[in-house]
Amino acid sequence: MNLNNNRLAPCLAVLGTGSDVGKSIVTTALCRIFSRRGVRVAPFKAQNMSNNSGVTPEGLEMGRAQIVQAEAARISPHVDMNPVLLKPTSDVGCQVVLLGTACGNQSARDYHARKELLFGEAAAALERLRRSFELVILEGAGSCAEVNLMAGDIVNLRMAEQAGAAVVLVADIHRGGVFGQVVGTLECLEPHHRRMVRGVIVNRFRGDKTLFADGVRWIEQRTGKTVLGVLPWFDQIRIESEDSVVIENPPKVLPPEADARTSVAVVRLPHISNFTDFEPLSAIEGLQVHFLEKPQSLKGFRAAILPGSKNTRHDLDWLQASGWARVLLDFHRHDGRLLGICGGYQMLGRWVHDPEGHEGSPGSSAGLGLLPVETVLRAPKTTTRTRFNWGEARGTGYEIHMGQTVRHGGMPWFGVLERNGRLEEAEDGCIASDARAMGTYIHGMFDTPEITARWLREIGMSDVQTPALHGPAARDRDYERLADHFEAHVDIEAIVAWARGDHIA
Repeated sequence: MNLNNNRLAPCLAVLGTGSDVGKSIVTTALCRIFSRRGVRVAPFKAQNMSNNSGVTPEGLEMGRAQIVQAEAARISPHVDMNPVLLKPTSDVGCQVVLLGTACGNQSARDYHARKELLFGEAAAALERLRRSFELVILEGAGSCAEVNLMAGDIVNLRMAEQAGAAVVLVADIHRGGVFGQVVGTLECLEPHHRRMVRGVIVNRFRGDKTLFADGVRWIEQRTGKTVLGVLPWFDQIRIESEDSVVIENPPKVLPPEADARTSVAVVRLPHISNFTDFEPLSAIEGLQVHFLEKPQSLKGFRAAILPGSKNTRHDLDWLQASGWARVLLDFHRHDGRLLGICGGYQMLGRWVHDPEGHEGSPGSSAGLGLLPVETVLRAPKTTTRTRFNWGEARGTGYEIHMGQTVRHGGMPWFGVLERNGRLEEAEDGCIASDARAMGTYIHGMFDTPEITARWLREIGMSDVQTPALHGPAARDRDYERLADHFEAHVDIEAIVAWARGDHIA
């Protein structure tokens, strides 16, 4: 099916009644469905706010969700798919990444003053995609009906209007009030925007769908919009989440007394980033991975992980003030194993220095002192796709960090073979002399089965088997499952017709 009969490819827009209603999942499903039909399709999100990012083959930074969608579309990710990335550093400020390059920290007020410039950059990126692909699927952000923000909107209806896109509205029945979500959203829109919405998808339905048939009819009669489908809840398909809202307020867990050798704790830092590093671990049968926010005893856990952070010094202070530092040091003294990735690696060291104030006020913070390393935060930001080895095992990951870390003891962890396509002979990370603490800058290390298996052996979990279908291969299988699930419950042919341009008056 060749959709690109005109100079610019047509667009579909997936917008939502609120945050975390399933826009990213629907976009991912559509990317795989159209790819399976032979369409050269690309995802696009004008602005993404998330500390969950990744690196393109060119060594540029973009939102992880659009990298996932590019994988689903079977194409390489490109920064035009996410031209504006906001990485929160505080409640009122963020680092702005424009077309893959960090261009400084800004307050919310300063950012809004630049909205027109950023809209122009995003619109130009969308046009480049439309010249290179046969179909572009736009994803919105939050609710598309935030009336106080519409004048400065660069990601929802304004961008859909710029693209001449038919809009699919996603609502989440699981959170309740789905009728109010749909009707309220449409009522908040101006008439010309309301007309752009062609259909509704009701997401996360539990139970017998036939019992919701009256609900479907009511929505269609009340709004005049087609309900394209009711998507049942699924647990068996694993798709990486866009941002850390899915791990907010994790509960305390009881000590894993049944089998202490198979439990891993991940500390849910206030500015956690790249938490999807641990998706491959969570998918291993028999291995329990728990995100923990409130300090608790780690008795019964085999390992604890400090993940990446967008504000290392702030989160170090939080570890001390919350009591987590004491818990982690006690865990280490009693033969617990600690792993730090990126910001977590820096925290395990002796000092983190920020002389230029990249993460806030200039100054230095003492680390946990479990690794003989010292870090200085300085520009430029490192963003690389990295090929590395751990002995005979070879893996591929990526680096995103401001820090430059010097090792004063212990031993290097990984050998670096290649960064952004250039061959290198370098070292990364550190393993303490007692081997109970280790750290690295490489995200995505668990995507490689051999690397995962060796780490499990090193921390005493040799009886946990890493499946052969692991990391990228497992993700691809789940994109197929998601597409099958979507096609079974949604009127895809209507969406295909809109993609051909049948929605244009």
